Amino acid sequence: MQRIWAPWRLEYILDQGPKEPGCFFCNSWKNVGREKEYLVLGRGKHSFVIMNRFPYNNAHLMVAPANHAGSIEDASLEEHTEMWQLTVMCKKILEATVNIDGCNIGINQGKVAGAGVLDHLHIHIVPRWDGDTNFMPVMSDIKVMPEALEACYDKLRPSFIEHGL
Repeated sequence: MQRIWAPWRLEYILDQGPKEPGCFFCNSWKNVGREKEYLVLGRGKHSFVIMNRFPYNNAHLMVAPANHAGSIEDASLEEHTEMWQLTVMCKKILEATVNIDGCNIGINQGKVAGAGVLDHLHIHIVPRWDGDTNFMPVMSDIKVMPEALEACYDKLRPSFIEHGL
């Protein structure tokens, strides 16, 4: 039997570990100069791109407004516009840097809809590759992540800088 080790997932699975007070999206926006620590890939005027610390797939990104808006109707037109522009840019960057074959783009509003963060609007961009689904998640409830978050961040960040973010 082969063993797959993913110790960084334990904090998420057990919902343990140190938690910074407040909203992690808001904290990520406010901590300018600590982008890598917070996995912030780029900042616009009204919104920003952040990597998902507990991704569904490698290079799973999220776009969130800087403002603490809990739902789509709470965000301004400027935030909606820029979030969508950043989402399109993320898709293009993922195609160019990690050679995705497709992606899932979505917003989960409400706990029953799968929202892990209920009080801060965000858009998921989940990269997909042909053959990225195998027996592991189905039979063992295990997802294998082929690349460490920090390495993925280092691969993606230069593209966001090139786009002025």
